[in-house]
Amino acid sequence: MSRKCQLTGKQANNAYAVSHSHRRNKKLQEANLQEKRVWWAQGKRWVKLRLSTKAIKTLEHKGLAAMAKEAGIDLSKF
Repeated sequence: MSRKCQLTGKQANNAYAVSHSHRRNKKLQEANLQEKRVWWAQGKRWVKLRLSTKAIKTLEHKGLAAMAKEAGIDLSKF
């Protein structure tokens, strides 16, 4: 499974770590992903998803069904 949020599509970003003397080293900024069990009301069961913390906060506001519809995800497969 790739390190990617299943609802928002958030993934790693290439960046530089810059020291005080301005020497640059490449680094990878990973998304803050969490394994989360979310209650799916329409399916009347728990769904296990890999979500970014930003997606978890948005999920509390919008709801699982609405976010899955926006992302084009069929929750019955999880």
